[in-house]
Amino acid sequence: MERPVRHPGGGSPWQEVRDAVAVRGSCVVYAAVDDWVPADVGAPDVAADLGADDHARLVRMPASRNRDRFVAARLLLKSAAGAVLGAPPSELELAYKPGGRPYLRGIDQLEIGLSHTEGLLVVGLTRVGRIGVDTEPADRRMLELGTEHKACTPYELECLEEVPPERRNRDLVRLWTLKEAYSKAIGQGLRFRFTEFGFSPPGGPIRMLLPDGTPRTAREWTFHSWLVEDAYTVSAAVKDPGFG
Repeated sequence: MERPVRHPGGGSPWQEVRDAVAVRGSCVVYAAVDDWVPADVGAPDVAADLGADDHARLVRMPASRNRDRFVAARLLLKSAAGAVLGAPPSELELAYKPGGRPYLRGIDQLEIGLSHTEGLLVVGLTRVGRIGVDTEPADRRMLELGTEHKACTPYELECLEEVPPERRNRDLVRLWTLKEAYSKAIGQGLRFRFTEFGFSPPGGPIRMLLPDGTPRTAREWTFHSWLVEDAYTVSAAVKDPGFG
């Protein structure tokens, strides 16, 4: 998969996203929250674009940055999906499976994924199987807070010890987002124990590993991780069962 595509909002074209999905089957899109927050979240057109269920959730939320992210993320997701499908966002109905994985009700030719953190929104789109995405601030403090022991296999902990100290926390963030992306793709979220599977160290193709570091059979899956805007780690997990 190529690097994520940035979309600045407004009336900017979606051709790069359409081309990526048409040629490679999958695409990751990211955007700034502020570029997608409407001036009036209570406007009728916002309610129409969100859909009944998400709008009902919106009206129960107090004004906050979390509410801004909630609205902006779903508008980006439905706009990106609509651009690929050739449909207005208001005609797409966003629903959620047990575990929180979003899907487009009544549409099986496009799978979607969603994540957001602080000022960034991330959307995954695929026509080939399943997709999960996750993002965190690249410098989010995780190391030495106990996170590494909840999130890492024994082999990953050994590899982290070999990383220069100044890069160790960022690599832990990378591992965390990869695991989040995979668990979202399979519909498990945080219910799936992160110590039961691992990923290879940076510097080559990302492979899924068993807790002892041996390769895990996962030929249908590809994994990707990027630094975007010099501030956020974005990871994606894509399942392609090989049906074309």
